[in-house]
Amino acid sequence: MASTSTETTSAKPLLVITGASSGIGEACARSFSKAGHPLLLIARRIDRLEALKLPENVICAQVDVTDRPKLVEAIEKAVEKYGPVDCLVNNAGVMLLGKVQTQNPEEWQRMFDVNLMGVLNGTHAVLPSMIERRGGTIINISSIAGRKTLPDHAIYCGTKFAVHAFTEQIREEVAQYDVRLVNIAPGVVETELLSHSTDKKIVDDYKSWKSQMGQPMQSEDIARSIMFAYGEPQRVCIREILLCPTRQDK
Repeated sequence: MASTSTETTSAKPLLVITGASSGIGEACARSFSKAGHPLLLIARRIDRLEALKLPENVICAQVDVTDRPKLVEAIEKAVEKYGPVDCLVNNAGVMLLGKVQTQNPEEWQRMFDVNLMGVLNGTHAVLPSMIERRGGTIINISSIAGRKTLPDHAIYCGTKFAVHAFTEQIREEVAQYDVRLVNIAPGVVETELLSHSTDKKIVDDYKSWKSQMGQPMQSEDIARSIMFAYGEPQRVCIREILLCPTRQDK
């Protein structure tokens, strides 16, 4: 089946979106729901998912993507109701900025657990079925920090460089099965991501840098790029989209 958000059939395939309670994940949930897709929305904050008030064909699951068994269970339940997963949007992530010499190592671990293992957990849960069915799309939300280093982003960059690497290698390995892997690499987006960081000076410096851009990107900007990549015929794989505010210099 060609993965397209513009299908005219009434029965559209199931999409799974992680980190769907805010920001890019929420924007994707609204956009894909409006296009008529049944959805499985995954996040730790179930109240935020339910507050979206999306149609009845949207399942909200309170799951931490680092909990592989619960993630698999939630996906299996959605598949029982709506059929196989045609697209997984691995959006859940955390950005904890800091200097390596002073940052709490627990923050490093949290970023590796969510930004790497969370993405791999989701991929592992849906990829075998996609290979068997010879179709499907996995869209990983990375960052421009996966293409270049930035001040105070050392560990975050490490996690996002890794996402770029395994996304590309997995894509090469499954291309023969007509499965697509897409990497979305946004620059500065107006989301909650910065609020995760605990170093006030670093946060203030980031905000000052962001203010020089005038208008940072909105979550809806990223959602449009995701829908574009997914909406191409299955024979077309948009391998990567890197997008930034026009005035972002780095």
